Amino acid sequence: MTDWTETYRPSSLSELRGNDKAVKGVREWADTWDDHREALVLHGSPGVGKTSAAHALAADKGWETVELNASDQRTADVIERYAGRAANNATLGGSAGGDDTGGRQLVILDEADNIHGNYDRGGKSAVTSLVKSAGQPVILIANEYYEMSRGLRNATQDIEFRDVGARSIVPVLRDICRKEGIEFDADALERIAERNAGDLRGAVNDLQAVADGKDHLMLEDVVTGDRDRSMGVFPFLDLVLKESTSAQEALQSSYEVDETPDDLTTWIEDNMLKVYDTEEAVRAYDHLADADVWLGRVWASQNYSYWRYAGDNLSAGVAAARDGTKGGWTRWGRPQFYHSTSDTSDEVVRAIAERGGFSMDTARRAVLPYLQAMTHHCKPRALTVEMAAAYEFEAEHVSFVTGSGETTNKVESIVEDAEDLRAERMEEHSGGAFAGVALSAETGEHGDAGSDDAGDSEDGQTSLADPDGSAESGESAGDAGHDAVRDADPDAAEDDDGQSGLSDFM
Repeated sequence: MTDWTETYRPSSLSELRGNDKAVKGVREWADTWDDHREALVLHGSPGVGKTSAAHALAADKGWETVELNASDQRTADVIERYAGRAANNATLGGSAGGDDTGGRQLVILDEADNIHGNYDRGGKSAVTSLVKSAGQPVILIANEYYEMSRGLRNATQDIEFRDVGARSIVPVLRDICRKEGIEFDADALERIAERNAGDLRGAVNDLQAVADGKDHLMLEDVVTGDRDRSMGVFPFLDLVLKESTSAQEALQSSYEVDETPDDLTTWIEDNMLKVYDTEEAVRAYDHLADADVWLGRVWASQNYSYWRYAGDNLSAGVAAARDGTKGGWTRWGRPQFYHSTSDTSDEVVRAIAERGGFSMDTARRAVLPYLQAMTHHCKPRALTVEMAAAYEFEAEHVSFVTGSGETTNKVESIVEDAEDLRAERMEEHSGGAFAGVALSAETGEHGDAGSDDAGDSEDGQTSLADPDGSAESGESAGDAGHDAVRDADPDAAEDDDGQSGLSDFM
């Protein structure tokens, strides 16, 4: 199945819809590059045409392109070896940076705001060095401009791409329908444009999903609005891996099942080989790999709009890899380390929401992924114990958040330590109340002394990070979270304010 976003990617800046001012700025930057020789940052929301503009510019100018994106390892060594070499190459006309603009190479670095972690060690400083010394044009693509270092921002020009309005998206969808020979109702295209809220790439993907196999697209065919999430995961597997006859049907099913794309990817990967033959599996794994790239971008940027692209690949892509339908009944298995009941996810999210005063949606989409990243496989252990104590998690909840096996000694010991921690803090901050009760039980006398102590110790300054009012526990969790983030990303230390930790969520 051909991806329409690639098939109909603009081949010239004049073909880009929306962002006319930004497109004009890109063209002027290229035309005057010999005068300033600065790199350019294109920034804005996903799907608004930043990468398309860079490639369209290269096509207009007759420049070759060298691209390094987020799916590549972007260490200092890789950046210097590939992007650095291209940026300092001599033009076809002779010397580097000569007058023959047709011989230039355009270096494109996608997701420049998400260079981080072990894979990208040293990447930030390498990019800054690259843009300062490049003898060829360089364009950096970013969603969040201020996630880039100040040094990099100061060394570059920047142009913001704004969200594409529905009025600019509709003509693109209309042109694609005409080229594909699909008749359409105008209100159907308008619905797709409105539901994608400025994301042109998402609108094209949705159009392809709903128009697949149709000669005429009507409003009732459009399923990009609110979905009734009522399908169970087993019917979803039946539909995607065995029954669906169109990519649209498979994609719609992913909207209706109440699981996140990363969980659905795990379900499909663990069960696919029960019904797919070798050739089908090879094609399907390509789509699962693409889904994993998008999920990696979600983890890296915490931008959950990328989930839709993972969903496209794990549902429509995997279904399209299958040759026809599959008969018979298949016993689907629960993936290893997956939470033991379908209610576990909701129980975890509800505990987070109640503790922090969030909505269930905010807890699920904004807080839970951070907790999962901070306590992956129960590391660091101290922080995992703090989390379990704060939310009063049991073994199945800790297993769900951390990805560790529910019955392992590691998880069981964390739950036991969390219970001990809660008990210690209750006694610690009771002001002697429990001691008074114990005394009265032994002597038959009323424990007034304990009540006095409790009154003296009460200051109303309980810490939200500690379920029992321990200010120290909030600091401990914050310090542990800070250490975890610093260990994962050495470059983040210079911008870190030292306030990361469980206290951020409660």
